[in-house]
Formats: sequence, structure tokens, C-alpha cells
Amino acid sequence: MAMASPANKKKPKSNQTPESQFSYNLNFYSKSKDLHSAISLYDTAISQNTRLNQHNFNTLLYLCSISLNDPSTKDLSLQYGFRVFDHMVSNGIKPNEASITAVARLAAAKGDGDYAFDLVKNIGVYNELPRLRTYDPALFCYCEKLEGDKAYEVEEHMRRIGVGLEEGEIAALLKVSVETRREERVYGYLQKLRKMVRCVREETAKVIEHWFEVFEGNGVELDVGLVREAVSRNGGGWHGLGWIGKEKWVVRRGSVDAGGKCCCCGGQLVSVDIDDDETERFAESVAGLAMEREVKANFSEFQNWLEKHANYEAIMDGANIGLYQQNFAEGGFSISQLDAVIKDLYNQSGKKRPLVILHNKRLRALLQNPSTRELIQEWIEKDVLYTTPHGSNDDWYWLYAAVKLRCWLVTNDEMRDHIFELLGSDFFVKWKERHQVRYTFVKGNLELQMPPLFSIVIQESENGSWHVPVAGDGNDSPQSWLCVSRPRSCDALKEASCMEESKDSNDSRCNSKLPTFGRPESLASCKHKLHSRDSFQESDDKITALTGKRKERSPSPS
Repeated sequence: MAMASPANKKKPKSNQTPESQFSYNLNFYSKSKDLHSAISLYDTAISQNTRLNQHNFNTLLYLCSISLNDPSTKDLSLQYGFRVFDHMVSNGIKPNEASITAVARLAAAKGDGDYAFDLVKNIGVYNELPRLRTYDPALFCYCEKLEGDKAYEVEEHMRRIGVGLEEGEIAALLKVSVETRREERVYGYLQKLRKMVRCVREETAKVIEHWFEVFEGNGVELDVGLVREAVSRNGGGWHGLGWIGKEKWVVRRGSVDAGGKCCCCGGQLVSVDIDDDETERFAESVAGLAMEREVKANFSEFQNWLEKHANYEAIMDGANIGLYQQNFAEGGFSISQLDAVIKDLYNQSGKKRPLVILHNKRLRALLQNPSTRELIQEWIEKDVLYTTPHGSNDDWYWLYAAVKLRCWLVTNDEMRDHIFELLGSDFFVKWKERHQVRYTFVKGNLELQMPPLFSIVIQESENGSWHVPVAGDGNDSPQSWLCVSRPRSCDALKEASCMEESKDSNDSRCNSKLPTFGRPESLASCKHKLHSRDSFQESDDKITALTGKRKERSPSPS
């Protein structure tokens, strides 16, 4: 079937200039991806001294670059692509990022990664900044030719410019590292994959699989204490200390059950948190933004109070829970819903009470109501409540407390409002997945929806095993898991764990097992033990520290 020409379409105006006529026809050929007609049009324009603008040159370069995959047009693309670019530069037309990207693709198609990379390195001459797509031609060209050092140089240049890698680029770097047996590089790119994606694509999984099937290098000696300390510091799920163990890897494909147990090796996957440094930066970011928007003295007072009252393992968004499903005629603020959540958390946490963040206007109303006053006073006495002052936004307080204390946050708030957008943290989503507890009340009965028992991400265990989720139909749902283990290393860890547990069995202050509630050590650190309580203070504008003198308390939460 003959390709339609511009003459078959809507006729251009008769008074068009040669330049506008050329642009009209070129755009038509571009939309239909007709390289031959576009080249013929270009040759005619050159012979007639028609002036071309930047858009015209970029359209021609784009057509040449997308025609490289067709064997029937590849040679023509290469022949004219560089000619068009040279014509563009010689005419004083400034190339932009799109121009450079197209020519870099042409260079890579010729196998000239150096020329493609030089284009990127010199893009600043045109006051342009490269993007990921601008680097891809040189990077992939070097990787395909197994020129690892040059590929690593491209990656380093990207890092300095601030261009991040995605799975395709990491997989290419991983593959060239595997093929050239660069053990440290392979380890590093596995860690970058772990951080970047949830489930790897099948082609990426095959590269990982191949590495472990041929890799026979020895790792470091297993030091249980050192490894566990690194795992805890990093938020769980990886240690980053390098290869562990000396036996041959066993590589299998399988599944992971609902509780996170691998069906292949029996290993337990964990829930992965943000690491210690990210947590501190996150807390500082929340505090900094809060102080810009809240009364600084009020938020500083809360920070100081929290330092002295840090033995909480759950923070409750009081308004969110109290107002849940209360949008009916007789609805109001449901203290019974708050009480139900407090009791449930109290029982789940091993008799530790949560902290409820509530605005003082809510508290005053509850204290004035005879039916709720007694329960509220009991909560005040037992340090269950902190009320935020007049004019404050509760969100800053409960978010900061949950991040700073590294504990659960009970709220159905999706945290998409303006204040959460201000955070702009790439680890915010990861933090929410690990810490947010949602809830429902079905016919008055509370159901807490706890965070997942394990994270669907690449995990590096304490014994050096690896578990890699491979994407199924949905990118975030694994079709299978790649299980890579060294059996003797697993046995050594179990033996060391048994010895460690036996050693600590008589020490009631320590426990090497991870608690079911919150992160290890950080929640119940000795430096955060409660030794004092602020006195109850009330003013017209706020109720500051709603606590009484510390005394012996009954085991009941209310």
C-alpha cells in the first residue's frame, strides 16, 4: 500500500514560504516515520538553500535515530544522521539535549561509545544539561562491548551531574561486571538494585542467576555480632559488608510464604526499614519544617518533652481515629474508638501504652463531658496523651514523634497533603510501609491492619544469602523469588545464634531476637528510660505536658 503524501492531506495555504512548506511536509513524514521521504525532502531543501531551524534539524535527527533498528534504513540513518548534525552546527544552530541524544544514539549504533560519551561531556558548551537518556547510548555501548572501565566512567560522570540510574542501566553495569568477573562491582550493583527497585525484571534476574552459578570467590569470615550490628544499623534486610561464606552457592527459584519464609532454604525474610542516617535526616527535616510553620517555642517544647518520654512503641493520630466514620447526624468525636485502639496496642506491645496526639480544643471538650472526663483524666495520669496547642497542626507532632521514636503510627491518613509534599523524601513511602498501622471498625469491632511482615525487595541476610523478587505481571508483585544461599554459612549462623542466645539467657535486660513491635534497641534504649515527669500545666491557650507525678500503675491501660 502506497504511503500517503502531504498532498493527500489537508492542503497548506498557498502563500506559505519555502521554510513553512518544508516544516509542514517534514512534520508529516515524521509522524508517519517515513525516513526515505524525509531525506529526499531534506536534499531538495539543501539544493534550494531553504533555511532550516533547530526544530527541523531535531526532527531529522530523531527520524534517523528511531530508524536504526530497521535493517533496511540503518545505513541511511547513519549516513544522513551525522551529515544533518554537521550541517546544523556549521549553520550556527545550537544543538539542545534532544539533538545530542539523537546523535549519541547514532554513534552508539556504529559502536563508537567514545564519540557518544564525548557528546555528553561537552554538552555544557551549548548550555544544556544531560538527562538519563543522553547517557544511555554511551553506557549501553560500553557495556555491550564489555568495556567495563569506560562504563564505570560514564556512571561516575552521571553521579557528579546528579543523574540517577534506573534498573536498565544498573542491569547493564551488573552484566558487564559479571562478564568481566569484577566481584566488588557486582556486589555494589546488587546493592544499588536493592535500593532502586522492588522486583527485578526477568532479564535482570538471569544476570544475577548467572553470576552466582559461576562465582566461586570466597567471602569474609562470618562474624555474627558485626553482621547483626550492620543489619540493625541499616534498617534490616541487608548488611553491605561484602560476600559472606566460602562454599559454593546454591541457586534456586521458588516462592515465599505469607509469613516471609523462603520455601527453598527456609530463611526468614524481614520487614526493611530506612536506615539510621535516613531516619535522623527524616526527623530533622520534619522538625525543621514544623518550626517554620508552627510556633517555634511550642514545637521545641514538644521535642524536649519527647526526649524525656521516649518509651513509646506506637503513636496515635487522635483526631483521625476519634472522627473515623462519624459523619452522620449524631456523630461527633468517638472516645470509645480511641480507647479500643489504645487497649489493643497495649496488649500487642507487651503492656506498653501508646501515645495519643490530640489538639487541646478536643481535650477541653472531652474534659467538660462528665461521661468522658474520668477516662481522659486517667489517660493524662498514665502519660497516654499529649495535646497540641492552639493554632497548631497535629500532623507535625504525630509524624515527628513516630519518626523520632522509630515506632508505629496509627492513622488512616494517606499523608498526601501539603505538609507531606514539603518533605519530598524519596524514602517517605518506604518509611510509611514499615511504620503505618491502619484500622477499621466493623460493626463496632476494631481491626488493626499491621505493616507487612516482610518487604518485597532484594534482601541480603545475616548469613550472606540473597533473596531476589522477580517481577510477575505487575511490577510490584513477585512471580517468583531467586534464592541464593551457602548452606554451611547458614548452619554456622544458626550455631552462633544458639550460642549467643544461651549466653544471654540469664540476662533479662537483653534479647538478641528482634521485638515484634518497633525496631530493635532504638525503642527501648536505656538512655530513653523515663526517670521524671513534667507537672500538669494549663493555660488559656494550651495544655503543655499532660502528665502527673510518676507513680506505680496498674497493668490495665484504662
